[in-house]
Amino acid sequence: MFRSHNNGELNATHITKEVTLAGWVQKSRDKGFMIWVDLRDRYGITQLIFDEQRTDKAVFEKAKSLGREFVIQVKGTVIERESKNPNMPTGDIEILVSELIVLNEALLPPFTIEDETDGGEDIRMKFRYLDIRRNPVKNSLLFRHKVAMEVRKYLSDLDFCEVETPYLIKSTPEGARDFVVPSRMNEGQFYALPQSPQTFKQLLMVGGMDKYFQIVKCFRDEDLRADRQPEFTQIDCEMAFVEQEDILTVFEGLTRHLLKKLKNVEVAEFPRMTYDYAMKTYGNDKPDIRFDMKFGELNQVAQHKDFGVFNSAELVVGIAAPGCASYTRKEIDALVDWVKRPQVGASGMVYVKCEEDGTFKSSVDKFYNQEDLKKWAEITNAKSGDLILVLSGNADKTRTQLSALRMEVATRLGLRNPTEFAPLWVIDFPLLEWDEESGRYHAMHHPFTSPKPEDMSLIATEPGKVRANAYDMILNGNEIGGGSIRIHDKDLQSRMFDLLGFSKEEAQNQFGFLMNAFEFGAPPHGGLAFGLDRLVAILGGQETIRDFIAFPKNNSGRDVMIDAPSAIDNKQLEELHIKLK
Repeated sequence: MFRSHNNGELNATHITKEVTLAGWVQKSRDKGFMIWVDLRDRYGITQLIFDEQRTDKAVFEKAKSLGREFVIQVKGTVIERESKNPNMPTGDIEILVSELIVLNEALLPPFTIEDETDGGEDIRMKFRYLDIRRNPVKNSLLFRHKVAMEVRKYLSDLDFCEVETPYLIKSTPEGARDFVVPSRMNEGQFYALPQSPQTFKQLLMVGGMDKYFQIVKCFRDEDLRADRQPEFTQIDCEMAFVEQEDILTVFEGLTRHLLKKLKNVEVAEFPRMTYDYAMKTYGNDKPDIRFDMKFGELNQVAQHKDFGVFNSAELVVGIAAPGCASYTRKEIDALVDWVKRPQVGASGMVYVKCEEDGTFKSSVDKFYNQEDLKKWAEITNAKSGDLILVLSGNADKTRTQLSALRMEVATRLGLRNPTEFAPLWVIDFPLLEWDEESGRYHAMHHPFTSPKPEDMSLIATEPGKVRANAYDMILNGNEIGGGSIRIHDKDLQSRMFDLLGFSKEEAQNQFGFLMNAFEFGAPPHGGLAFGLDRLVAILGGQETIRDFIAFPKNNSGRDVMIDAPSAIDNKQLEELHIKLK
């Protein structure tokens, strides 16, 4: 055998024991008469000692030639370490080596394989297999494994059945762009990679599977961000004979279980917030409620004076930044510059300092008196020592801009504590949203989402006012999951396609298989999908998902390690009946 123990398990109880270890050379320290080598594997590090007096001469000489990341096997005796290291599990012992075998030599790595590395992101992505040897990445992947295992155990205990669905499916026009796969055997025809197993899990409910889940790869050909990859993983779930409350209860339970099991955090409550309230109060549908800074709408108390910027605005709205009245002009100007960046797009910012003595000092003192500013403070819930930050303009754009400013201020104030977890449900989304460019409605979630039962009467007369029987789970300002009660009636599904601008022929061509299935006894059903990558990253205290994915793509959607995507051979193109221009 290559090893009797791993490099993280030996301790003082093993002293005098003969052992065999294997792993990578982390580093070597040669003092002439004595050599110490740190041997690393996935489980930890064990210190090896080669002593000129106690070690065979040939073994001692071979130890002198060891380089970083050499793969070696050693045999030796566990002895007590003279200079103990209390910061590592094996810090009380070391191995007096009697035999050494070099299993594989290694080139000098392009960056140091240590927790704090000198390698930039690009080089680490190119040599990802080396990056995985570092504890931060390795531990992130192990943490992801633990999350997935806990999900499987929790759902299995509730009688959910894991079922695999196809990866080669039919392209549909709704949603993001598909990745398409040409069919060699069907000239001129294409599969698509699934953006979600949506219709298949609904068909499983028609098939009577009752409770389904799958930890599944999904694919979207869209622009990338720090929390988005072209291929991503969902915890995909569906249940039959349920209402919204049943689904919220099950997945609140799953989230509580993960937080308790993995982070030892108890969650007192899962607040529920309507979409309209979230947009009005936080400027987005995934608010971070670990801190306050709720929006205060100031139109009624700010548009009665001669300040033209506010008077011409559709919305004047502000937040109170806690304890920031002490900000210098330079610090405030930095915030003004921040909101003027193209990524935010505000034309400027008004501020009001709430002084400790109860007075107010603002950038618009010329137009507003102390009584005016006091009303601003009341509406934004600003207290003495706070700084009121105000934006104005088009309502939707201004809310989006202030939402970004709220998060930036919270980050600067250290209010986004990654060890604190604040989940909530956002409910009652609009079923449809109007697209000016195409001149038709689009489904805000997807075409299979059921309207709220109490809004059914509005479908024919005021479809834009219909609310979806849908829900998103938010954690620390990130959407980690979303779902809905599905349409299970063929006639209602057909009316939904009509609203979305599908002709009867288009609807039948794209989704006839689903509507046909509904005619054979479809139960009421609904579900939810968690984004596993994002969930794991947030539970792991990170904002970006990349380190929790073994082999991620870069921001251009490329795998720089294997150099993909890449051109393919002309013969393959001919077999696929594809001609490039």
